[in-house]
Amino acid sequence: MLHRALSRETRPSPPGALSASFTLGWRAVLKIKHVPFQLFDVAVFPIMFTLIFTFLFGGAMAGSPEAYLQFLLPGIVVQTVVFITVYTGMGLNTDIGKGLFDRFRSLPIWQPAPIVGALLGDVLRYSLAALVVIVVGLALGFRPGAGVIGVVLAVALNLVFSFALSWMWIIIGMLVRSPESVMTTSFLFLFPLTFISNVFVDPVTMPDWLQAVVAANPVTHLTDATRGLMHGDVSLATIGLVLLESAVITAVFAPVAMKMYYRER
Repeated sequence: MLHRALSRETRPSPPGALSASFTLGWRAVLKIKHVPFQLFDVAVFPIMFTLIFTFLFGGAMAGSPEAYLQFLLPGIVVQTVVFITVYTGMGLNTDIGKGLFDRFRSLPIWQPAPIVGALLGDVLRYSLAALVVIVVGLALGFRPGAGVIGVVLAVALNLVFSFALSWMWIIIGMLVRSPESVMTTSFLFLFPLTFISNVFVDPVTMPDWLQAVVAANPVTHLTDATRGLMHGDVSLATIGLVLLESAVITAVFAPVAMKMYYRER
């Protein structure tokens, strides 16, 4: 033991930023494997929303469930992915409560790696949720006019926006005391954000004041871009607006989240 302690052999270099981030991102993926209930929101809720809105409201909204599905499904993709962003904050809050936060702090790694890794791991969760919705939609009769490329680009845009939105829940995860509080706080924000938008209905039938609110909602812009990409009639200005909003959200909330993270240490 003394020989080992006094050994002059060169210590292995600590992992780099990318290596540490991807390793902790893989940890986030493995958490889904060991806690299968986390797949409930990813798989069951999107299917429920798609089936309920398509068959209960499709006839009234668009004359037939099949016609309404072409309008609805891109919005359901947006709602599903946006809702799941809350798991980033819940996972961080759980790590803090269990003391894993302090263990990561003691490791010779790039210190933001636990947060960046969690965000990278959640990208897989977002992608899986979007895939579930799209597969269900295709089985029900959804036919994207832009084909596979349009769908892939639409999902990629959702991932960019959701990655930015996740920084908000990282802040909440460090402010509240339990994962349940993170969930409650997020839904107080996410339900109005997604329902007061054009996810489910065209806002043209809404009162003028509500149309103004819907038009200013970033989720509306994301939904417009997603529908346009999937059906082949997207406006580049709409995509640019979503990317700009994602950049602004990240620029505002990421520095705050990282400052709180270092202060928490």
